[in-house]
Amino acid sequence: MHLKQYYLGCLAHASYIIADERTGIAAVVDPQRDIDQYLADAEANGWRIQYVFLTHFHADFLAGHIELRNATGAHIYLGARAEAEYEFTPVKEGDVVEFGDVRLKILETPGHTPEGISILVYDVRQSDVHPHAVLTGDTLFIGDVGRPDLLASIGVTANELAEMLFGSIEKLKQLPDDTLVYPAHGAGSLCGKSLSEETVSTIGEQKRYNYALQTMTKAQFIKLVEADQPDAPDYFVYDAIRNRQERPDLDATMKQNVRPLELDDVLKMQSRGVQVLDVRDGVDFEGSHLKGSINISLKGKYATWCGTLLNHDAPIVVIADIGEHEEAVMRLGRIGFDNVTGYLRNGMRALEAHPELVEITPRITAATVGETMQEGGQFQILDVRSSGERERDGFIDGSLHIPLNQLESRMQEMLRDRPVLVHCAGGYRSVVACSLLQKHGLECSDMVGGFKAWQTLGLPVVQADRAVANSVWRLLRRDSFSRPRNSLTVHIEGSLSMNNDVPSQRSITMEILFPLIVLAIWFIMNAWVLPRFGVQTWLSGACEVRSDSKPQSASEIQETIEHQEDPANESSP
Repeated sequence: MHLKQYYLGCLAHASYIIADERTGIAAVVDPQRDIDQYLADAEANGWRIQYVFLTHFHADFLAGHIELRNATGAHIYLGARAEAEYEFTPVKEGDVVEFGDVRLKILETPGHTPEGISILVYDVRQSDVHPHAVLTGDTLFIGDVGRPDLLASIGVTANELAEMLFGSIEKLKQLPDDTLVYPAHGAGSLCGKSLSEETVSTIGEQKRYNYALQTMTKAQFIKLVEADQPDAPDYFVYDAIRNRQERPDLDATMKQNVRPLELDDVLKMQSRGVQVLDVRDGVDFEGSHLKGSINISLKGKYATWCGTLLNHDAPIVVIADIGEHEEAVMRLGRIGFDNVTGYLRNGMRALEAHPELVEITPRITAATVGETMQEGGQFQILDVRSSGERERDGFIDGSLHIPLNQLESRMQEMLRDRPVLVHCAGGYRSVVACSLLQKHGLECSDMVGGFKAWQTLGLPVVQADRAVANSVWRLLRRDSFSRPRNSLTVHIEGSLSMNNDVPSQRSITMEILFPLIVLAIWFIMNAWVLPRFGVQTWLSGACEVRSDSKPQSASEIQETIEHQEDPANESSP
């Protein structure tokens, strides 16, 4: 048996091919829409792709089941509760698909979606009763479980799905501890809230470290998995529906959409409301761009932000560096945005003779901003990071907070008589935000390096009391089950501390009164007692989270802190 994982970093998506070496028959599970890699591997190894499985109707990308069916004649398999326009074979609990020495056995694991399945993979030469691996789709991730709220808007409530998910997780926990776990997503996906960067684990490891697999009641589980989920882009529902539909494959849409357009044609389309998408690097865009265009660079979370900010029903014209337009269109196609009408021939070179059509986005360093503010200068500072980032890392005093995914709907909150200074964490989202502001006629500048540059320079950050209060509040309001690798961090004026290495099962019964009492005591201590008895000593004791695990060294604590800093924050909605 041959089992291979394909990982697509820009969508944090994992797909799989399972092939029988003896018969040459293969199955593909949860394929991405551009299928060349599966076809190339099949041809190189002499495999025939006869089966394609979807573990569920994916919401964050358009799957490649139609493409594989059209290219290879493969049969499509879906969970028994699935409804789709195309022909497929429904599979239920206990159904088996065998080819050669490979056995695929179905587990119905609803919860992320109603039709969700997991696939047990057996190499019958090794054992026909002990599974080698389980492909869990979006039911079980490494360090997390699938969010249950995505389908609440189309007829299934989050609570109903969370109840289903509890039963599915209990079922998966019964598998042998050495069963390999292969999910459909990793860190950076919005299908969960705290996915690991690891792409494979075991059932035993997940039972030990995954916060959602600890012993708890159904009510506790539901409360835990529904809390703190990130905002889901609007296109998620759109893609979940399209994955049910018969549709043209990607090759057909690419042939139609990748066509050059002259500048005059682009300008006419733009005047009629066509979306003009500039996919160049943010620095290049700010140096010179077509007025009214939106920048979402190919070098960041391109698909996620395109799906968040663009309209999938309105035509799109792409502006790209020479040779990159095809990639831009293909990656839009991965998320089901087949509404591209073409690209600007020669890119920005087409505007060299038309300076009246071009504008720039001013850039200003964090050091200059800090100096100007110290001298009494004023900015209308716009922070487009997520709420979680702002609470965790602090913020610039007086800044207006509008997450990027909410910006277009909240433009009225901006003061039109004062220039806007925009920042995010590192610079990707702030360029996108500036392009949106300029499109709506607002004057703005981009703070180079974002909030990270501001912090690096040691410029003032509002954080201490408010961030600690929020951290304590969140700690007391939820049952204290540990997260993956079980780190709990409290931020205090730029310092970070404590880790809990085993799952705690405390339950906070006085969910309103007790936190209020504790917060009141904390503020009294902070205002009166601490100056008399020593701030650092009291805070260290107050924030310590005790467990039966061994104490951690300072280096281990710092390693955990660095692990918790989410590299996807810069590009997640």
